Amino acid sequence: MTTTSTTARDRILIFDTTLRDGEQCPGATMTFDEKLAVAELLDTMGVDIIEAGFPIASNGDFEAVSEIARRTKRATIAGLARAIPADIARAGEAVRHANRARIHTFVSTSPIHLAHQMRKSQDEVIAIILKTVAQARDLVEDVEWSAMDATRTPLDYLCRCVEAAIKAGATTINLPDTVGYATPTEYRDMFANVRERVPNADKAVFSVHCHNDLGLAIANSLAGIEGGARQVECTINGIGERAGNAALEEIVMALRTRADVLPYETGVESTMLTRASKLVSHATNFPVQFNKAIVGRNAFAHESGIHQDGMLKNSETYEIMTPASVGLTKTSLVMGKHSGRAAFRSKLEDLGLHLSDNQFQDAFERFKALADRKKHVYDEDIEALVDENLATAHDRIRLVSLSVIAGTRGPQRATLRIADETGTRIEEADGNGPVDAVFNAISALVPHQAQLELYQVHAVTGGTDAQAEVSVRLRDGERSVTARGADPDTLVASAKAYLSALNKLSAHSVRVHAQHAAAE
Repeated sequence: MTTTSTTARDRILIFDTTLRDGEQCPGATMTFDEKLAVAELLDTMGVDIIEAGFPIASNGDFEAVSEIARRTKRATIAGLARAIPADIARAGEAVRHANRARIHTFVSTSPIHLAHQMRKSQDEVIAIILKTVAQARDLVEDVEWSAMDATRTPLDYLCRCVEAAIKAGATTINLPDTVGYATPTEYRDMFANVRERVPNADKAVFSVHCHNDLGLAIANSLAGIEGGARQVECTINGIGERAGNAALEEIVMALRTRADVLPYETGVESTMLTRASKLVSHATNFPVQFNKAIVGRNAFAHESGIHQDGMLKNSETYEIMTPASVGLTKTSLVMGKHSGRAAFRSKLEDLGLHLSDNQFQDAFERFKALADRKKHVYDEDIEALVDENLATAHDRIRLVSLSVIAGTRGPQRATLRIADETGTRIEEADGNGPVDAVFNAISALVPHQAQLELYQVHAVTGGTDAQAEVSVRLRDGERSVTARGADPDTLVASAKAYLSALNKLSAHSVRVHAQHAAAE
């Protein structure tokens, strides 16, 4: 395989779009505080560009992008905008407080998109590119332009579009595989040909953005780099629409581990990858599959006798990278009910968890309550506890108490008490099993039309006293939300998860009603 000539170690810019493209994954919506926490961690770990959101989409998105722009210290903050003047103006307003601001604007270029979505001619789209990129450049120095569905766009027309974008002031050119259609050879050749044929192509940084519909997002991203791209757009855990995006942790570790054939480097601190994965997993309520590369639970697990024998003799026999290189450490058993505030704060720092004073106090109280119920509190327990605290900090409805009668004779019955702004309420309900009884009690207290799409349980750690972590997905019409709850009692965790999902649906309804009222 031929490669584009490179210096000894070319720098690859990491553009993280977890907060924008990742959040478009059905059910993966994050709260304002969760977005701020994710952005802070991305900035700390050395991500070059954080696409913080789509400011025109909602007031909530605008406010989140604006606040992230104000708080971020190192990374460039990008706001997404369609090739529409109002979008671009809104994005410019959202990122204007950033130390480094970028407007990322896009327009469709493929024949199928032009015919059925844009309903514009090729020349009309060229005119749109010239006008909107110039508008963005008047607002910020750093403008990224994307050719949506680039991989299904005829090369001659793609070159015309890229030339127009650079002429109008674009400093980054993104050629995305929007529908995950390309193969690595096709994708590499597209970049090489566009860069060779477009005048002044050297004045822009070229970027890859790959979706994983055929499982080729990472392979295509690396191929694009070989074709001359020097920015990779990706998400933590590979979350995103449909089958997701290229995973940031896989890109970073592929470049680091195979530097012998991929002479490139990033500025990302790889030891923070595991923490980032867990934070995003909890914020989006999307569990990481056990066999997920780099950050999955089984990524460094060895069960085969042959593999175990090799690992005992030399870890390099079956591990091409060390667990420590991605921030994975052995579980600690030092925390317990006698641990004080200083020890707990030190443990949080060791785990890379930074909380405000109020968040710390609440987390410490939860830790002490958990320590009274468990003999040993593991690192994973503390991470689950803190992440759940962040996720539910603004919940309107909270679980107060739960008792359940279960067993072979039945009927199973749940008695549930909740609290909201009106006070506390209690309800009893029967069910076809204890979980069904719990959910029936909740439905009686919080009437709704949402349908349960997913109910999933797994243990945070080993042992019979392990915390259960429950994931619940609810669908109400076109909206789907996922939420988690953690507790040593599986039924309590189930109730927490269900209530958290209802809180998300309720918060969305409040925002929609507020926006409609403002529009009127």
